Amino acid sequence: MSYKCAFLGCGPRSNGHAGAYSHITRGVKVACCDLDEERLNEYGEKWGIDSCYTDLDEMLEKEKPDVVHMVTRPNLRVGLMTKLADAGVPGVIVEKPICVGADDYKGLRRLEQSAKTKFAVNHQLRHHPKVVAFLEDVEEGQIGQVRFLDASAVLPMSGQGVHVLDLMFAFAGYAEVETVFGASSGYDDIDGTHPSPNTAETLITFRNGMRGALQAGEGAPVFVKDVPNWGHKRIAVYGTHGFIHWRMFGWERSLPGGTVEAGEYEYGEDDVLGQAGLTNAMFDWLEDDSNPSPTNLKTSLDEWLVILAGYMSTVEARPVDFPFDPPDDLLDQFKAFVGAE
Repeated sequence: MSYKCAFLGCGPRSNGHAGAYSHITRGVKVACCDLDEERLNEYGEKWGIDSCYTDLDEMLEKEKPDVVHMVTRPNLRVGLMTKLADAGVPGVIVEKPICVGADDYKGLRRLEQSAKTKFAVNHQLRHHPKVVAFLEDVEEGQIGQVRFLDASAVLPMSGQGVHVLDLMFAFAGYAEVETVFGASSGYDDIDGTHPSPNTAETLITFRNGMRGALQAGEGAPVFVKDVPNWGHKRIAVYGTHGFIHWRMFGWERSLPGGTVEAGEYEYGEDDVLGQAGLTNAMFDWLEDDSNPSPTNLKTSLDEWLVILAGYMSTVEARPVDFPFDPPDDLLDQFKAFVGAE
């Protein structure tokens, strides 16, 4: 089966979504949509898309896409995702971060519970070849039982922290969260759409006993010199008799004899394959309801709740137990606490 795929938003990040189709056989690029007509037409010409629209309703009515890649600003999530669901789009891949604060988080919880549309969040790292191989190693017990996860990113939480948090959930086997204890400071609203603390550290305790430490922003570890600040995403997973460590451009893992194996890879090449893998996971889900994308909306909202709990923990100086129902104005509370208002 070949799926008709459209692109909502034709900015720079959308190129990663379209470029992955060189590795995709079950989908064809049929349309794109953007309010900026010049950018729209350049995008269509670059990716061989003839049907270009400045009106979303018109695109949905005429093209009836099976999958929409939604690469728009985070503060537009609820309205646009609801529109796509109301239009009956079967599958939507939404660029991260999935939320801005607690009020839109609650709006998307309601949408996830009511909509027939299948939503997946674009955490393409989950499908990077080396990450997939390491997940298989952990599942097969090659490092024993997982005890601790250590993840970090130099870009702040809404920029890249959400990516490595998604990897933490994957390597934790999507275990339920029990408690979150966080400490954050500073505040920045990157390009007006990605509000985040300048630095955030969060300790996560899972109900199965695993623990995880997440650090995003200023002070996060730097492992590769002379690369931009987005080039420092990483996760280490420690088991009862071994560890694995994935980072941008390199990796390492322990061997049974006590030595450590290490290597490097080309991040850009793996990222295209990761994006293709995430898109194929959406196709798999459309073909089989019992095979949801690992970055489905429900899971991604569970992850965002950890971030919100980190804000709450900072404001109230206490651990936050789950289940956790954040107040709608939590982001405003946090901004006031750190002096951003």
